[in-house]
Amino acid sequence: MPLSTVPAAAAKQDFKPDHAAPIAGPVSAPLVCTPRRSRLWSAISVIIATLGGASPGLLAADTSIDALRHRITVGAPLNTTLSYLQAGNASAPRLILVHGTPGSASGWSEYLVNPPPGADVVALDRPGFGDSGPEGAVTSLEAQAAAVYALFPTDGRRVVLLGHSLGGPIVARVAAEHPDRVAAVVLLAASLDPGLEDINPMQWVGTWTAVRWALPRAIRNANAELIALKPELQALARLLPKITAPVLIVHGMKDDLVPVANVPFMQAGLSGARCVKTELLQGQNHFLPWNSTGVVRRAIAWALAAAC
Repeated sequence: MPLSTVPAAAAKQDFKPDHAAPIAGPVSAPLVCTPRRSRLWSAISVIIATLGGASPGLLAADTSIDALRHRITVGAPLNTTLSYLQAGNASAPRLILVHGTPGSASGWSEYLVNPPPGADVVALDRPGFGDSGPEGAVTSLEAQAAAVYALFPTDGRRVVLLGHSLGGPIVARVAAEHPDRVAAVVLLAASLDPGLEDINPMQWVGTWTAVRWALPRAIRNANAELIALKPELQALARLLPKITAPVLIVHGMKDDLVPVANVPFMQAGLSGARCVKTELLQGQNHFLPWNSTGVVRRAIAWALAAAC
């Protein structure tokens, strides 16, 4: 069924996922029908998913993508080495996939082993995760966005950005800073509303020196990102109107890690976008890249051809 559009500009192509609920207007807070878990549990849940808990085939795919790995060295503000995976048609429009927290490029194995047609697919290990440096957390959305922009093609091609979870605000920041280089944005279970961010007291325990260094790097850095996220989102909110590309918001109705109440905030904030299309997925949770691959692939196809 077709997406709704905010503002009401008709798109030339409809995105038609399975089990979707169209939205006739802004989403209201009562749509939040599941309790939010602690953000520390969010990090643990995501790392379980990226290690195969959400997709039996995910780990099996990891070894088959080793040959796709590349590395680049970037300067300020990161001054580190970034690792990324690349597949598909190198001369086609570039699609950059940005994972949440924690996560890694290999979490996108499904879309690298069998890349969407007509796309040059790049998935990066965000700074602080996977094979990318630095060892510690990079909590600044501006710095994370700089890592994504470092993977833009040097030939001037415009880019489609897809961000999952905390990857959502990162790609939004890129699109706001470089509107002339971004063709479309997909926000997948994205957390952009600073009003929905809180810190569980147990997260502070994770910052204690003895505890912090006992944690795996991915959990340690994810915890740091989540603690710092609210003011980062507040700063991002002021930049959202600068996004001019078409935007597709996809969110699970049963997402108890990033509440669906994020959706109206995004709809309202993306006032400068050519169009904003929204799709809520009935019965789906936060792990859309792995449990809703068909929906994600159709979202990618829409973004590559977006002409609203």
